[in-house]
Amino acid sequence: MTTALKGLKVLDFSTLLPGPFATLYLADLGAEVIHIESPTRPDLIRLLPPYANGQATAHSYLNRNKQSIALNLKDPQSIELIKQKITEYDIVVEQFRPGVMQRLGLDYATLAALNPRLIYCSITGYGQTGSYKDKAGHDINYLALSGVAGHSGRQDSGPPPMGIQIADVAGGSLHAVIGILAAVVERAQSGLGQYIDISMTDCVATLNNMAAAATLAGNTKQYPQQSHLNGGTFYDYYQTQDGRYLSIGSLEPQFMSGLAQILDLPLLGEKGASFDPLDQQVVKQALQDKIKSKTWQQWQAIFAQQDVCVEPVLTLDEALHSTLAQERQWVVEVPLDETSQQTETQLACPIKFSRSKTKYLFIGQSIDTGKW
Repeated sequence: MTTALKGLKVLDFSTLLPGPFATLYLADLGAEVIHIESPTRPDLIRLLPPYANGQATAHSYLNRNKQSIALNLKDPQSIELIKQKITEYDIVVEQFRPGVMQRLGLDYATLAALNPRLIYCSITGYGQTGSYKDKAGHDINYLALSGVAGHSGRQDSGPPPMGIQIADVAGGSLHAVIGILAAVVERAQSGLGQYIDISMTDCVATLNNMAAAATLAGNTKQYPQQSHLNGGTFYDYYQTQDGRYLSIGSLEPQFMSGLAQILDLPLLGEKGASFDPLDQQVVKQALQDKIKSKTWQQWQAIFAQQDVCVEPVLTLDEALHSTLAQERQWVVEVPLDETSQQTETQLACPIKFSRSKTKYLFIGQSIDTGKW
């Protein structure tokens, strides 16, 4: 068995989360990733608590299977070293604002002239063109401008602050990986690399998918708690007697009728499929009253063997130590270095192949430029 991306070499200039998470996937799947870091301005992920084994846990996770080199990109000698090495690399990933790599002399046109097979991916908040291209932004801003936040949350409390970085990761990181690997496939036919412009806002806007289709082609505007999947129906979260929550997603007729029977709630079977907002309010209130009558554990025992799309809302710690997590191997022990027996517990790469394996060799290590 071998890794799926064995032989691909990546030069990673990115910091924080979007770029490093993209190159983490590439590294886990077998690519050789060299992370370029500043010797004077540390990546803020290195400073983000909590810490384990002498490093920030986020930094250790995002930089596993990678090696790092400290290079001052304002030093002409560092730029020349990169240009000398670029013919050995397949992919460049960078996350600076538009124009920065050009000022450094490391833009796509310059490096592609030295290596025409180079695939060069830029990840930014708003892309390389347009009036927003030079603006600063964060995940919350991208969700706001993409329309995602505008039809999420509750009507009386507004958009929810999410527990994960949706635009950064689902928008930036994962779309970057898709673009890069698509370019690798295309290069096998053309023999040439190309430039990839990933805007986190562009990409997270596409995650509106069904809601955007309804808006654009169906002329149906989207608001919080007004569609089937954003709280407009009984598809929602319900509080238990002890303050925990259940997720109820029993939309299909067989699941709806099954849930109605389990809860002894004929009203759900009668009005659950109704598109009338008033009917849905009545159904949701009846469900909330019923769920509030028992504790979270009592409901878990009831629904454990029932196939009606009802599951407990777990804390992250509960989820990572759950039976499902163990069965699907969500967690892996990663060696601290190439020789140590000591490991750090981390999230595993979720992609499972029938033949290719995933790489967990070591947590990111620094190498001397003289040995690069």
